[in-house]
Order: sequence, then structure tokens, then C-alpha cells
Amino acid sequence: METLKNYTPKEIVKELDRYIIGQDNAKRSVAIALRNRWRRLQVGGEMQDDIIPKNIIMIGPTGVGKTEIARRLAKLAESPFYKVEASKFTEVGYVGKDVESMIRDLVEIGVNMVKAREQERVLDKARELAEERLLDILLPNKRKAPPPNFDFTMSETSETNDIPETPPVEDDQSKTREKLRTMLKEGKLDTRKIDLDIGPKPPMQGPGMPMIEIISAGGMDELSNNLRDMMGNFFPQGKKRRRLDVPEALEILIAEEAAKLVDMEAVIKMAIDFVENNGIIFLDEIDKIASRSEGSRGGPDVSREGVQRDILPIVEGSTVSTKYGFVNTNHILFIASGAFHSAKPTDLIPELQGRFPIRVELNSLTKDDFLKILTEPKNSLSKQYKALMKTEKIDLFFTGDALEEIACYAAKA
Repeated sequence: METLKNYTPKEIVKELDRYIIGQDNAKRSVAIALRNRWRRLQVGGEMQDDIIPKNIIMIGPTGVGKTEIARRLAKLAESPFYKVEASKFTEVGYVGKDVESMIRDLVEIGVNMVKAREQERVLDKARELAEERLLDILLPNKRKAPPPNFDFTMSETSETNDIPETPPVEDDQSKTREKLRTMLKEGKLDTRKIDLDIGPKPPMQGPGMPMIEIISAGGMDELSNNLRDMMGNFFPQGKKRRRLDVPEALEILIAEEAAKLVDMEAVIKMAIDFVENNGIIFLDEIDKIASRSEGSRGGPDVSREGVQRDILPIVEGSTVSTKYGFVNTNHILFIASGAFHSAKPTDLIPELQGRFPIRVELNSLTKDDFLKILTEPKNSLSKQYKALMKTEKIDLFFTGDALEEIACYAAKA
């Protein structure tokens, strides 16, 4: 199982301070929530399963840093992170996004993260195997059939004389192969071109592949994805031949070899565990699914309440079926946010309110905050524009008065 980095709340807040100005209460809340996830994983026995995350609602106007806090928190913890607008969901039976799709998308992100990490681990071995395949293409052994999926054509360069046209004897072929290997490592073959047959990536499924997922009564987006997967299994795409430079071909071969070396069943198992214990879902615009008047029982308020009731089991903890297997949502951290201009958190159904016990109000930004945003963060806008202008060989400088004027204008907007 993937383990969270051992950051203390103070260290988490300090890291968030590098990118986000102010909003200390929100930073402390998410820092404690992240630390509690690490603490839970240190608890043994049945108690670990009984400790549920304290989900958070962040309340504040647009642009004050709600999404950035959640995104930076996930990046700091190297956790699977998925942001979705709650207003995209509709009640079951209506056309729209199925609430369970956010778990499926989170799992997809987790699988890709674990797969990339595992491929990085076997990268050296994959490079060795890819080089051997490339040498087989450049210098095929006439005594045995070349790989069926690959062909080559040497470009018209002065170096083509280095490769003999007639089949050499075994010793001479070994010497020529080693000479080619040296030339490859030194970059002397970078101008050569080869014809490479490139096929589509095989669909990743769970244990017991291949699998066709049953079409559920979810939203149209899920129906479209299921149909596309089914058609891909029934009618696999053919390979395409492309003429590539040797360095580009080598990168493709490395990726293919790395994919072969990775055990996808193990990756999927680790990814599901990773998502279940470390996943973070950011539910934005949750105020837009709140019922705005208690007495109303007709019109759009009914649909809003229906969406809340559909989201509730996911947040409470349930098992969701994905193409990689079943995923339990008990310990996924949910961070919701909304401006709550025309609705209040208390307008949410009581059951959903209870699943977000921590509420944090974010402050509106002042002129001083905007001035700090322009100058202090590691990726501040002034630094970004300096870097952009540097690409045009222009040295850009901001005077203090100019920055103050920009901050003043932003505060009035």
C-alpha cells in the first residue's frame, strides 16, 4: 500500500504558504485532515477501519484560493486528486453525469500514477531491451526471422556503409552489432530513419482480462465510454507504420518494453488500495445543488435534493464498481466548496451536512493580499510574466508603484 509522506501540520501549512496567500484557517484545517490520514495508517487492527476522514466544506467567494488549496494539498501528499463540479451531476434517471463517475475517474488517475511509478522503476531494464530491439532492426540476423511487427529502411547518409549488405559471419556480425551499439550511445545514428509499426495501446482492464463492462443506468458520458470500450474490444485498431528518427523510435520502444515489464494486475491492485486510502475528491460548486427554500417542493429544488441524496452514499462510504474492480469510498477525503451567495450550508440535506463536519470560511482578498499574491508566492504572476518575456529576450521589471496599481485595480474588480 502506498504510504503518505510524514508531514506535520506545520510543515504542510508552510508548504501551502509558498503558493497561497492568507486563508490560514483553511490551511490549518486541510493540514490536520491530511495528517490524520497518516495517523490512521499507523493505527493497527480493526480501529484503523473505524477511523473515518473528517470531510471539509470551504466557504468563500470565487478566486480566494479554495481549489488551489485542495490541489496543492494533493500534490504535496502525492495523492490521486480529482476535481468535479457538483452542479454537473443530475439525479439518477435524468440525462447528466453519474455521481459514481467521480470515483471511476479517480481510480483511473490512481492507476496512471501507480503505472507511471512502476514504469519508472523498470526504466533502465526497458532501455536495455529497447536498444536490443533497435539493433535487431538496424542489423537483422539473416539466420532467423526478424521480429514480425517491425521493418526498417536506412536513410541515405554517408554512414550507411557502416552496415554490411551481405550477411556477415557470426563473429563479424557481433563486432558490427557492438559498433552500432557504440554509435547509438554516442548519438551518431540520430540522423538515421527506420520504419516502425506502431499499434494502439491495449485497453487496461482488471484481473481476468479481457472484460466488457456492463452498461449501467448511469449518465450519457458513462454510456458513451462503455460503448467505446466495447467497440474497441470487438474491433481492435490495426498497426500504423511510421518513419521515425532513431531517437524517437527508441523512446517508443522503451515505452513498449516498460509496459511489458510492468505487471498490470499488481498495478491495479496497488492503485485501488492507493485510491481507497489516499484519494482526494474536490466537490466544487456544492452550493448550486443546495435547496434554496425550505418550503419549496417543486421545480429544480427537487432535482437538487435528488443529487444530494445520490452523492450521500459515496461520501458516507460505499462500494463502487469500476472497470478495474470494486472500490470502497470509506476513507476517501472529500473537500467541498462553494460561494454560498444565495444558499447556506444549512440548506444542504441534514445527512450530507453531517458528512462534512469541518466548515471553514475563506476571507475575501484585499488590496494587500493581491499585492502579496503578485510578489510573494513561488509561482507569482509577476515572476511568470518575467519568464514569459524572457523567451522574447525582453527583461521585464515591475516597479512598486506599478504592482500597487495592479493590486488596487484587482481589489476593485
